[in-house]
Amino acid sequence: MNNINFEEDRVQSVTQADTAKTLSDKVIELKNLEDEIGNAEKSLSELKEKAKYISNIEVPQMMEEMHITKLKLKDGESVEIKKIYGASISQGRNESDSDFLSRREKAFTWLRNQGLGDIIKNDVSVTFGMGEDDKAQQYAVLARGQGFEPVQKIGVHPMTLKAVVRERLEAGQEMPSDLFKTYAGNSTKITRRK
Repeated sequence: MNNINFEEDRVQSVTQADTAKTLSDKVIELKNLEDEIGNAEKSLSELKEKAKYISNIEVPQMMEEMHITKLKLKDGESVEIKKIYGASISQGRNESDSDFLSRREKAFTWLRNQGLGDIIKNDVSVTFGMGEDDKAQQYAVLARGQGFEPVQKIGVHPMTLKAVVRERLEAGQEMPSDLFKTYAGNSTKITRRK
């Protein structure tokens, strides 16, 4: 016959309830921390946007109106305006894939025609499965001769394109706006004392 121990069952039930409450408290604590992190990240993002606006728009405008490019502060720190540049051959929001590919190819053609073809990177890669090391070695020598179709990626590194845009704009040369998204602006640089 099965003996029922009401006292032991009651203690086990109370222990399980305490464990469940502890788990529930930890889940609530975690949820609150995740909410705090989300709020802090949003706040940080807003602060960065505000600092970027002041750095790129307000301070450069004020210094330009005052006809100064560098300012030394009483505490030894200095403030100056630096030119910044950006460029991309990225797909527009409402642009179809085929329109983008066509525009990208035209951008590459333009770069080549300007003597800048060496900044275009052309990566060709082939993926082999496990145990196909011998085929990979043969492919390195024979390429397409073994019936594999390589994946080809052609592009310009963003920092390289940015440098080309900076050089061309500073030399008074144009960049076709129908092919490239370019940006030239100012940024405030504060040199802090060490």
